[in-house]
Amino acid sequence: MPLKLAAPRLDVDGLLADPATRIIVCCGAGGVGKTTTAAALGVRAAEVHGRRTVVLTIDPARRLAQSMGLSELDNTPRQVKGIDTENGGELHAMMLDMKRTFDEVVQQHTTPQRAAEIFANPFYQAMSSTFAGTQEYMAMEKLGQLRATDEWDLIVVDTPPSRSALDFLDAPARLSRFLDGRMLRLLLAPARSGKSMFSLVTASFGIFSRAVQKILGAQLLTDLSGFVAALDSMFGGFRHRADETYRILQDRETSFLLVAAPERDAVREAAYFAERLVAERMPLAGLVLNRMHDSTIDDLSAERSEEAAEALTDAGDQAMTADALRIHAALMRQATREVRVAETFTGSFPAVPAVSITAQPADVHDVDGLRTIGALLVS
Repeated sequence: MPLKLAAPRLDVDGLLADPATRIIVCCGAGGVGKTTTAAALGVRAAEVHGRRTVVLTIDPARRLAQSMGLSELDNTPRQVKGIDTENGGELHAMMLDMKRTFDEVVQQHTTPQRAAEIFANPFYQAMSSTFAGTQEYMAMEKLGQLRATDEWDLIVVDTPPSRSALDFLDAPARLSRFLDGRMLRLLLAPARSGKSMFSLVTASFGIFSRAVQKILGAQLLTDLSGFVAALDSMFGGFRHRADETYRILQDRETSFLLVAAPERDAVREAAYFAERLVAERMPLAGLVLNRMHDSTIDDLSAERSEEAAEALTDAGDQAMTADALRIHAALMRQATREVRVAETFTGSFPAVPAVSITAQPADVHDVDGLRTIGALLVS
């Protein structure tokens, strides 16, 4: 008999059609088809269920834009052409630009003069482009902005590979630790008093300042002090908005979909993420296993195929048929291995629904290909 996943069936159409589902977060390791899955969900939600949908990708790869026929994606949602709107749905797509998002936050929550000071600060210029954790925090900001407009029936988020996706969840707490940290309080003290970084005359801070200058350099510390002073009035707002978005992720309007390939590392990452979601009481909707192999032939096992191939080889005149039987045997064994690998997840999370997508002969490059993946998700 064909091998099947030992898990409840994930009702993807039920998830997409439910008006109470406002956000779907796709997460998983790199290279498992997560971006394609997110885009396929967006296409099906718009075309079949008539929902006004936006797909937000945080992955800097250009696969999403290419598959949707867009020349490029940026920080503004762009409507995807070629979508059937007969049911009243629309599909838009965008890619997070973390620096532009950071700039927008600054502009929205401070005066033009103070914003100009922040933009000119070298520490801000580095932090807004390359600082570890900024991308994940700005992803939270952008998701919060999209949800706050109430313009979208459904927001589909395509996150970076799994460990970075965990950073996506950790961003609010990490930001709070940064804002409440001892070093930042020391940096804020002279800024709030109106004195320069180096004019504070207490002995303890003098020792601290000289030590930090030795490690970081005086100019970097001056830039950091100016950055802290300029952003001081915004810190509470950063924390509040991040915490609000975190609560949205815990709300029943949000569903997390784990995406994996039938490979040990990818399934292990999915299990690691599932443990985290359960611990954080976040709504885990199910598991999508991409690129699974299966056989629709019930009575031709790998062993029988190889036996038949050996018999034909001995006959000496059926070499091509024998080769085909050996290929079939290899595929059957691969399908068996893939199900066994998947069982490492389903065995640990037996109540989590799952769906598998058969491996396709070619990569997805257009909306038609996304429709095919969407249909396989519900077939």
